[in-house]
Amino acid sequence: MFKALKYLLVGFLFGIVLTKSEAVSWYRIYEMFHFQSFHMYGIIGVAVTTGLIGMQLVKRFQIKNIKGTLMQVEDKEKGSGRYWIGGILFGLGWALVGCCPGPIFILLGAGFFPVVLVLLGALLGTFVYGLTKNKLPH
Repeated sequence: MFKALKYLLVGFLFGIVLTKSEAVSWYRIYEMFHFQSFHMYGIIGVAVTTGLIGMQLVKRFQIKNIKGTLMQVEDKEKGSGRYWIGGILFGLGWALVGCCPGPIFILLGAGFFPVVLVLLGALLGTFVYGLTKNKLPH
């Protein structure tokens, strides 16, 4: 119970930060894809830098996870084609909808109920991938 409460609290905090930074704003996303503002690129840059520093700390200090086992990060396989294809599909979906997966739940929590259609589309896409993943080049 306490573990779930911790995750819920972190989720609320994450939602507040994304909302206050306007990272869930359709207008900010529109500006980004039209190269009219640095706002979203700055947020993404901070996230990438934070992840990079965090991963280096995990590797350097051999940090353990919540279960007490050593965290290990596997190297990615060679070949960039699938990453380009996946990134382009993700970016196209993001540009068309004006929302990446994280803010879907934040927008729903803020009362923007048409985002239910976006959530259904994301779930459908995930389901279709699950059905076809064995036939796709990995």
